[in-house]
Amino acid sequence: MVGVTVMRTWIEPVVAGSQVASAFYDTALLLVVKNYYNQTNATAPSHALEDAQQKAVSNFYIIYNLVLGLSPLVSAYGLSKLGDRIHRKIPICFPLLGYLGSKTLLLLLILLGWPIEVMYGAAAFNGLTGGFTTLWAGVMALGSLGSSESKRSLRLIVIELVYGLSGFLGSMASGYLFVGFSDRYREGTVLVSCSIACYAFCLLYSTFVLTVPKTAASCPAKPKSAEEVGSQLSAHTKSSSSTPVSPSKLIITMLFMAAILYDLAVVGAMNILPLFLLREPLSWNAIQIGHGNAAGYVIFITSFLGVFVFSKYLKDITMIMIGVASFSAGILIMAFVRWTFLFYIARAVMLFALIPLPTIRSMLSKHVEGSSYGKVFVLLQLSLVTTGVVTSTAYNKIYQNTLNWYSGFCFILSFLFGCISFKEKPLHGEGSGYSSDPVNLPKHAATDQLM
Repeated sequence: MVGVTVMRTWIEPVVAGSQVASAFYDTALLLVVKNYYNQTNATAPSHALEDAQQKAVSNFYIIYNLVLGLSPLVSAYGLSKLGDRIHRKIPICFPLLGYLGSKTLLLLLILLGWPIEVMYGAAAFNGLTGGFTTLWAGVMALGSLGSSESKRSLRLIVIELVYGLSGFLGSMASGYLFVGFSDRYREGTVLVSCSIACYAFCLLYSTFVLTVPKTAASCPAKPKSAEEVGSQLSAHTKSSSSTPVSPSKLIITMLFMAAILYDLAVVGAMNILPLFLLREPLSWNAIQIGHGNAAGYVIFITSFLGVFVFSKYLKDITMIMIGVASFSAGILIMAFVRWTFLFYIARAVMLFALIPLPTIRSMLSKHVEGSSYGKVFVLLQLSLVTTGVVTSTAYNKIYQNTLNWYSGFCFILSFLFGCISFKEKPLHGEGSGYSSDPVNLPKHAATDQLM
């Protein structure tokens, strides 16, 4: 019975099911949009067709990503706060319900021939129910609750590993599912139906099976409240001439800055990559797109192995720097990809690119109380989403303007941003989370002043 109880606290089935569903959906949406604009521009001359298609798809994703990224700002923080105060499953079940509804709209679009603009409404519905922003913050909060401080980095990267393996399998199958049943059904019908089925499973599992784990004991001392920490800081300020700024508050701010800088470099490049693969000289088809997406998910495996080994010998800050260097080198190679094999070499160089963000989340969790995990993680996710929306829009416009000049220019831009985030070293020294605390604050410093 104890084993069954522990198994019911596992969030991994939700992560796996939702990521398989997401991999199916991402491939389906890209190819449905491509086919839609191919038909719309069918009368254009062949030499102009590809450029017209690229710009049309790019413009679609600008609006789609804006809606998808900004709409969670309305509900994400409120849902996560409800999760902290009422029930941890709220920021998981609500987004899954939104995913189920929005993916159903894509299926109806394929079957009924609706205009592609319907997907803007699907993105809005997805976002208003919390979207990935709230869902991933809820997943990270549950993962953090069930682990001790010493094992938290490994625990969170295991969740990322499940996420990556599921995305790999989903991406590998997505291309075949998209075209494999086209003789009996419209292209994309089976693929989107499988995505909907996976989201339905996740929603049912989260509602009826999943239980919230008890907080793992990380140290004998009880985390201090905001009032206790404030009193301690006040007393220390009166008794000494050192700075009155809370070290934990400073560390949290620096961790947020580090995550945003790195995310800026990654999101811009990854938003352009699908368009880059559809264009000459690669001109990939549905199956090749699926394989390419799967190659990206292998990074989750290599990053997990990296954290598993590095965490025994290196500090978190060192692991973050390794991850940033890995991404920057790989994306620079991607800028010069002209053949398929070179694409896979670039992906291989990015083998540790996933390490920075989970490690930053782990470090954040060591400086906040368990009751504030949901709020802090959703604030981080909202910061990343806001950065991603702005970055995605800017990169798509830059890509359109450099399309005929040099299509890999955006990847060079991401390399430069990666170098900037590497050079800044925002977590160096006392901000690393491992330094001695000058006012003896507990590791779980309160974060109410940050909210």
